[in-house]
Amino acid sequence: MNATLFLTITVFLAVLLMLALTLSKLLVKLIEGEPAYGLLRIEKKLWRGCAIKQKEMTGFQYALAIIVFNLCGLVVLFILLMAQSGLPLNPQQLPNMSWDLAFNTAVSFVTNTNWQAYSGENTLSYFSQMVGLSVQNFLSAATGIAVAFALIRAFARHSSQTIGNAWVDLTRITLYILLPLSLILALFFVSQGVLQNVSPYLHLTTLEGSHQVLPMGPVASQEAIKLLGTNGGGFFGANSAHPFENPTALSNMVQMLAIFLIPCALCMAFGRAVGDSRQGNALLWAMSIIFVIAAVVVVYAELNGPDYFTQLGLDGRFNMEGKESRFGIIASSLYAVVTTAASCGAVNAMHDSFTALGGMMPLWLMQIGEVVFGGVGSGLYGMLLFVLLTVFLSGLMIGRSPEYLGKKIDVFEIKMTALAILVTPTLVLLGTALALVTDVGKAGILNPGAHGFTEVLYAFSSAANNNGSAFAGLSVNTPFYNLTLAVIMFLGRFGVIIPVLAIAGRLAAKKRQPAGNGTLPTQGPLFIGLLVGTILLVGALTFVPALALGPIAEYLQF
Repeated sequence: MNATLFLTITVFLAVLLMLALTLSKLLVKLIEGEPAYGLLRIEKKLWRGCAIKQKEMTGFQYALAIIVFNLCGLVVLFILLMAQSGLPLNPQQLPNMSWDLAFNTAVSFVTNTNWQAYSGENTLSYFSQMVGLSVQNFLSAATGIAVAFALIRAFARHSSQTIGNAWVDLTRITLYILLPLSLILALFFVSQGVLQNVSPYLHLTTLEGSHQVLPMGPVASQEAIKLLGTNGGGFFGANSAHPFENPTALSNMVQMLAIFLIPCALCMAFGRAVGDSRQGNALLWAMSIIFVIAAVVVVYAELNGPDYFTQLGLDGRFNMEGKESRFGIIASSLYAVVTTAASCGAVNAMHDSFTALGGMMPLWLMQIGEVVFGGVGSGLYGMLLFVLLTVFLSGLMIGRSPEYLGKKIDVFEIKMTALAILVTPTLVLLGTALALVTDVGKAGILNPGAHGFTEVLYAFSSAANNNGSAFAGLSVNTPFYNLTLAVIMFLGRFGVIIPVLAIAGRLAAKKRQPAGNGTLPTQGPLFIGLLVGTILLVGALTFVPALALGPIAEYLQF
């Protein structure tokens, strides 16, 4: 196990870093405001045709543009889902969504959560999948990256009142980053056997004489952006466990690389943009340390299996419940860690079937804010919030005013940091409590005891942190869960974005001071250790009691 696991992780990280290094160079150009590929003339015509002014925005203006843009997307997607029966590309004649499920789905895809309380092949038309969900996969991913761009500029600039133009950033990110990468990845998936068509479903007769419906659809195009944008919403209900979405071991590895690619490249771009690549490397080291530890824990727990395996004289290698045989235990466990460390709801195994400790680690990775690479953009700005908190705590210990990259960290920045870090734990714990004390909430719980509690906790952790993966075993397609989770997804997304942009606006206006003798180095092993410790401390203080009632209690029971 040790050799296979560490070889897999080593190869995975090595390939990831090589790909991300190349992509980071393009990201730096976009952060610095240079149009990619020398397309300045075409861009000018585009801005003129769309009546977009290239004038840069303040932090407040940038936040307002982001919120208005996403609210418009939410309304359009909601209307589309409510009217899909009368729209084209619906060969199966699927009906409209119910209003509460349509609202939940619209919020989910606009917030980059992609929580799915339905099975895609039985609920959504091709038009809804392509024009509705896939478009929002691009736009929600672009939103997260744009916010990260704004925060990076705030650290890199000297006494600036602006942090970029939201409309320009959203357009460039979509056209120069997401679309080209998605096209390449979609073609690769097609070569591996992923579907890409608009044919009606096939009605077949098996060798045993039974009838079976084989779903078709434009899968590869949605699959590519679902992963690159850390969205996670699958075309099929089984998501990346379905052979039409993830057919081979090679496609499985490429999917994991695609999930981490842009978050990793953004860390490198951050270091380049602020003039010190070691700063980005420090963030990558902190992320990688937590990622490797989490992967080892999950693989170890799954390879050893639950206690009753030992009692029955079975080897842990037989612990294949909820896992695909074409991936095996190690690849399934690693995928679970990747998708919950990043803000991506794609799954290639049933997390509900994991052991108590194996299921706890993906849950905890979401609860710490998904800063271990994290979602596109959201992972970087989430980690930078922890950096500011670490700098503040370190300043208290050594008796100096906190600063980072030459920018003084004042009371306002710390208040906004605390607000952004605490908003998601508050939503998770309040939502879980509400579900457990109301009859409509308890009605959806199918498993009693600690495991049922874990399922509810996982659902609200996934929603508040905009992950979208499901533990399963919980009936969530009800008005209570659809509406409650939708509100939590929205607040979990923009309750972090707004404080981040407020911080960006304040930091951009500050002067960058040269490092002095008392400046805390933020690129060495000491700071990396402090950063990892801060993340673990915040996670422990907020969620250990809840975890004790769920997966820890379940582990101690068996």
